[in-house]
Amino acid sequence: MISTSNGNIGREIKRVNGSRGNGCGGERDGMGEFWPVPDALAYLAGRWRVTRSVRDLASGMEGEFTGTTVFEAEESGGLLHFESGTFVWQGIARPAQRTLRFLPGPGGTADVRFADGRPFHDLDLRSGRHVARHPCAADLYRGEFTVLDAGRWRTVWRVRGPAKDLVLRTGYARAG
Repeated sequence: MISTSNGNIGREIKRVNGSRGNGCGGERDGMGEFWPVPDALAYLAGRWRVTRSVRDLASGMEGEFTGTTVFEAEESGGLLHFESGTFVWQGIARPAQRTLRFLPGPGGTADVRFADGRPFHDLDLRSGRHVARHPCAADLYRGEFTVLDAGRWRTVWRVRGPAKDLVLRTGYARAG
């Protein structure tokens, strides 16, 4: 995870969704409120540094991904999301990458699709926080998106199913 620090110097943020800033329930690591984003695609556009921890709750094994994510404008008005880096699992480092498409949704939201066009989830960051669900065969993916400030956001995906019991925590920091 990317450590959090107070990125709100000289700026006051209004309380959103009754958040208490106590670090519970997906709130901002004790730092306060969520950062509302009126237009998800405008916020995400650009290059981000990524750190992801992966924990298999059944086995206790852990891994880590580090790399970059680039959200690049497409002619469709959406963004092509390309993530690349290194994934370390059981001490073995391997190159890893994935591609998603973020299409414009109503009112500043986004419709997230896999590279082949299949639906993945919706994304509404207008409150600074969003919960998405994605059924995948017998597994259920539940993702919580939290915007920390203008240059940092995170996701926590909980994956449960007959063969999976995972938590994936990802921190994004805007690259200079």
